[in-house]
Amino acid sequence: MDGADAPQPARSGSGVTACSTSTAQGRMNGGANASNNAAAAMEERFADVCKRKLVLDESTTRQAMQLFKETKIILLSSMSSLGSGSPEEIERSWCACVLYCVSKLGNAGKAKEDRGITLRQILRAFDLKIVDFFKEMPQFCIKVGFILTGLYGSDWEKRLELQELQANLVHLCSLGRHYRRAYQELFLLNDGKPANNSSELNVQQASEYYDFGWLLFLVLRNQASSAVKNLLTSTTELVSVLAVLIIHIPVRLRNFSIEDSSCFAKKSDKGVNLIASLCERYLTSEDELSKALQKTNILIKDILKKKPCSDVSECQQGSLSFIDPEGLTFFKNFLEEDSLKSSLQVLEKEYVNGLDTKGELDARMFANEEDSLLGSGSLSGGALKLPGTKRKYDDVMASPTKSTASRAPMSPPRFCPSPNGNSFCNSKMAPFTPVSTAMTTAKWLRSAISPLPSKPSGELLRFFSACDKDVTDDITCRAAIILGAIFTGSSFGERMCTSLRNTSGMDAIWTEQRKMEALKLYYRVLESMCRAESQILSGSNLTSLLSNERFHRCMIACSAELVLATHKTVTMMFPAVLEKTGITAFDLSKVIESFVRHEDSLPRELKRHLNSLEERLLESMAWEKGSSMYNSLIVARPTLSAEINRLGLLAEPMPSLDAIAVHHDISLGGLPPLPFHKQPDKDEVRSPKRACTERRNVLVDNSFRSPVKDVIKSKFLPPLQSAFASPTRPNPAAGGETCAETGIGVFLSKITKLAAIRIKCLCERLQLSQQILERVYSLVQQIISQQTALFFNRHIDQIILCCIYGVAKISQLALTFKEIIFSYRKQSQCKPQVFRSVYVNWPSRSRSGKIGEDHVDIITFYNEVFIPTVKPLLVDLGPGTSPNRNNEPKSGGDGMH
Repeated sequence: MDGADAPQPARSGSGVTACSTSTAQGRMNGGANASNNAAAAMEERFADVCKRKLVLDESTTRQAMQLFKETKIILLSSMSSLGSGSPEEIERSWCACVLYCVSKLGNAGKAKEDRGITLRQILRAFDLKIVDFFKEMPQFCIKVGFILTGLYGSDWEKRLELQELQANLVHLCSLGRHYRRAYQELFLLNDGKPANNSSELNVQQASEYYDFGWLLFLVLRNQASSAVKNLLTSTTELVSVLAVLIIHIPVRLRNFSIEDSSCFAKKSDKGVNLIASLCERYLTSEDELSKALQKTNILIKDILKKKPCSDVSECQQGSLSFIDPEGLTFFKNFLEEDSLKSSLQVLEKEYVNGLDTKGELDARMFANEEDSLLGSGSLSGGALKLPGTKRKYDDVMASPTKSTASRAPMSPPRFCPSPNGNSFCNSKMAPFTPVSTAMTTAKWLRSAISPLPSKPSGELLRFFSACDKDVTDDITCRAAIILGAIFTGSSFGERMCTSLRNTSGMDAIWTEQRKMEALKLYYRVLESMCRAESQILSGSNLTSLLSNERFHRCMIACSAELVLATHKTVTMMFPAVLEKTGITAFDLSKVIESFVRHEDSLPRELKRHLNSLEERLLESMAWEKGSSMYNSLIVARPTLSAEINRLGLLAEPMPSLDAIAVHHDISLGGLPPLPFHKQPDKDEVRSPKRACTERRNVLVDNSFRSPVKDVIKSKFLPPLQSAFASPTRPNPAAGGETCAETGIGVFLSKITKLAAIRIKCLCERLQLSQQILERVYSLVQQIISQQTALFFNRHIDQIILCCIYGVAKISQLALTFKEIIFSYRKQSQCKPQVFRSVYVNWPSRSRSGKIGEDHVDIITFYNEVFIPTVKPLLVDLGPGTSPNRNNEPKSGGDGMH
């Protein structure tokens, strides 16, 4: 960020704030003329790129120019607060965002061949890296959302599919690196000759074999719908391509000797079992790999028009020597020189024709590690990271608050020592990669969960029947409805719905398998929880817990989220399960700690995933509008009710199960009729501050630990069911305190702990003294307890950054916001939106003259909202500056880069 918005007018008064520079009227007029000239020049440059570089058709050009003209004023006014580079770089990013929106939203109804341009073309036209584009795109959407709504309708954000594109990008980057590493281990690059003696033909041939494998994989992957397009399925397809290459690439280019290699350990009297050996090496399922190999062979026959070799004995004299041919298909002369070239051309054409050009990625570039578009770094959005060329993979998937050094890697794929020392088997331990972790968690799901029954066990049924009323039918019916809502075509986008109607049903099979995995995991953990609760209560009657609607929805959502996280689907990423189940992120936090505690076999990476989700909850999601946290807070802190109601923060009523079933057209088959439509949630109470026609969604956490490493010990440790009690109910273990008060107290303690960890890390990076660190922490503590409303609809890092700057000023340190943001950018949890877009709701009398909701840069927030609120707390920290207005960060001078 290059500073903040325009300079603010001077104002009088005292404290740690100070005035920004005022501007003379003549200078303002001159600035207006300069702004008009700059806008005209920008528009001309944008038109030139559309016409000369991209050669857009008339319709696309017209739409692009319209969107650019309507947004250029916002670009100019936000120039200093939008990007992270020079004005020229910011302009190029803005133009790319405009064209991406037009390519995705403005081509409805066009024929496929006329659907515009790919993201790769857009990035090349404006000389942008992928990472840079994804850093700017969220801010662009915030700034121009109302314009996009006017042009393309209120559903523009859903149709933009930005999150899907982002996930697809991360997957392709991971798969590209996985393929490069595997290929280099399996095959030589220059016919085994020294580089200076290698002929150009051999080098080119080796490169063509490499390109062929990646293109074959891409065409195979593009045949999958959006639902099946996930990291696990793609990795299995990639391994099937490796199997094809192993038996078809000339033996002279192999980087291993298959008859001597202990890496191909699965053998019989017929030779090496290639499928089983590859499955052991890459942690894939033999059944799934065999199916993927069949699809690959069909593609080769149908698209490349190659015929399988009928005489297996003849083939075994060449590439299939020492390999058991059972389950394999060999195509004679398939990858000979002439055949290779023609096959490459066919695959190129097939891939390009199959690419939906509505702003999508051209995945061919991911096979080339040096592609200028890739760049390196992390993508905004929390969990999604883009592995850079030299970026350690364990930085890619880990929890944002844990340092790399503290992470213990999961069990990697096995790489065995080679008796002959070839590089394929003599590799060091495999790196901790997104692909390897996905395959490890999938192996757990396959071995520990899939074999389980899809119905409650006998012990679990005994717990159900021991309640005041047998809840078996309620629980099984609810599970069918909620999981049916999550794992349905509409969950995976319009393309998935179409494919369910028009394909052979593979997508329906895939979703049904995932639904069964989630159901089995739900019953397994629920049984463990019931067993533990019965021991705590010294009885098997768990009516309060097992009849609680929200508890079960949270458990089912948690199970489904782990299944989806394991398969790493391109769509249906968190928090999608919350919308489908009708709960909020704050609700889900009620079971996260207990879920992990009661599933001992849960892989470390899935524990990290849940840890990451809870951190996202604490840092921002619990504070968002519509969070059920506010329904508890309004009871625990009645003084905040006016502000909560003014901002409209309370959660909406939880949708009924029958409404969910009707909305998703869920058929329950032989299950009993819905028993829910006339039964309100027993633990939902109406807020005294709301109209009596509204219901409240209140969940209280009074027994769970912090998601960070250090555990917050609460003095109240009641049974799990107490966490879901009515908020107004007295907590017997808390001396008459209501459950809402206990729950909010524990929740705010978690917030304090997470803030302490981030304050410590950032202050150390800034090389601030222990005294300053303690002052910052003390200020944050006081804000949490005394000015809680400052967190409403905001990110805790925004408060932390302002606290560091405020304490620095009161302590007379020469520390600028620019330096603070520069250090914050290096934090693993950093998102550019944190300091570029802070929520404010201007009162009727605000210094800025604005009214209502707005998003401003962090300097404006600091000056206009933070300091007026916390100034008394800040001054009390002392020693402070004299009461004057010469210390306020200037929006133009104390900028952030």
